[in-house]
This record gives sequence, C-alpha cells and structure tokens, in this order.
Amino acid sequence: MDPEACRPEEKSRRRRGVILGVVAGLLLIVVAVVLGLTLRPDTATNTDPLKTTFIRRCEEFKRYDCEKLWGAFEQAYVGRDPCEVPREAYDPFIAAADFKPACNSLMFWSKTKDVVHNFTKNRDCYLTVEDTVLGSLLNGLTWCGKKGSNETFTTNCKGWRDCENNTVGSFWNRVSAAFADAACGDVTAMLNGTIATPFSPTSVFASIEVKKFDSSRVKSLNVVLVTEKSAVTNCTNTSLKDLQKELKQGIKYNCMEVTEAQIKECSSNPKISCEDCW
Repeated sequence: MDPEACRPEEKSRRRRGVILGVVAGLLLIVVAVVLGLTLRPDTATNTDPLKTTFIRRCEEFKRYDCEKLWGAFEQAYVGRDPCEVPREAYDPFIAAADFKPACNSLMFWSKTKDVVHNFTKNRDCYLTVEDTVLGSLLNGLTWCGKKGSNETFTTNCKGWRDCENNTVGSFWNRVSAAFADAACGDVTAMLNGTIATPFSPTSVFASIEVKKFDSSRVKSLNVVLVTEKSAVTNCTNTSLKDLQKELKQGIKYNCMEVTEAQIKECSSNPKISCEDCW
C-alpha cells in the first residue's frame, strides 16, 4: 500500500485529536470557574461574621434601623487600638438604641448567670441587660479593631486581663450603666447566696449599676438571694449591709432568701405568677 494514501486519514485523526484536546481544556476551565464561584467565601458572611450576627439579632427587635445601629456601634472601635476604647466610645450606640424599658421589669444579677437567664428565658416578667437590645446583639461575642485598619477582628483581641479600656470590657461597662440608668419603679437583683460575698465591690453590679440607680425614678431594690443546701450566706450578710449603704436615700431595700429549686420551678411553671416566685 502506498504510504501517501494514508496521509489524509492521519491528518483527519490529528485534527480530531487537537479539537478534542481544546474542548477538554475548555471544559476544565469552565469547571474550574464554576467551582471557584461555588466555593468562594460569601463576603457578607465570612469576612464580617460579627456584623452578620449583629444584624440578625437586631432584626428580632423589629423597630430598629439595624444598619444604622451597626454603624453607631462599629465607629466605637474601628481604627482604634483594642486597649484604647473607653466606655464613652459606645455613647453613639447607646443613643441609637434608645432603650426605654417598662418600669418594674429590670433584673440585675451577679454570680447567678445561669439561674437568672434560665428564668428570664422562660418568663417574660423580667429583663436582664442580655435580654435587651443593649446586650443581646453582642452577647457571647468578641470583637476589636486595629489602629490604621478599617477591619473588624473577632480573634486575638485584648481582654479584661490585658487592659482596662479593652473593646469588649468597655462595651459591657457602658451598656450596664445605660441599663441601670433606665431603671425605674421596683428593681430586682439576683445575687449568689452560696459565696461569702454576694455583693462584691469589684462586680459590675456593685461598681457600676448600683451607683447609677436614681432615687427619683427607682422606688425599691429587691434582692433575691439564691440559696442551696450549701449556702454560706443569708440576708444578714455583711456585704449586703454594704449594699444598703450604697443605695441613694429614698430607695427602699428588701432581701429574700430563695432556693434555686424554687426559682427553677417557677421558671418552668407558667401557672405560678411572677409575684409568687419569691
């Protein structure tokens, strides 16, 4: 057979091979692009998870312009050293939140976190700061800025033990002050009766909140001293006498020893009125 007779067919095979190679290459490019788009991090979610959580929680309160509230919050720390954020940096956030609670509804606490939040979660007669727009948007979260940067960081942020004016600590001190500023009528505080000093001078309740109670608005402070079998204090505790001295003249004081079991029963039984919980 003449070798020349096979050349057209050979050329045709080569052309088909080239075409198939080009098609395969294009398919690989398309697949790579599709996978890239599919696996690309969602900018709104992954690059700013704090804002995503903040906005989602804010929307549960209905009446707020959540983007505006975020802007007021963000300006407190963005571009700042995480140890140079004073409490007043959050004043615009406090103003935008415009917190005005119903009187007789505020619940303060110290060293009773789990008990009090289990109670307010199940009963709507009291609110802790973490149940309000002031505290719930950032509860359990960490954040900070960096000098010269417009970014928000959620890791490697300075904390309470690193410096006084840290980003998160200043926030909670400021919202706690605002929460206490808004107190009116009968105010309740749930304190821990299983420790030697239920009213500790270093606690936020003692160092910030009690000092903010205004006798022109606050009628009384009712202390619910949470006790157990291992209780080491009662309503005659020396630190509670110090609490009475801290109250401004005109604010009445009352203390009740209530077992944790009784509080849990009340929180799970809506037939028991809040007034009868203690």
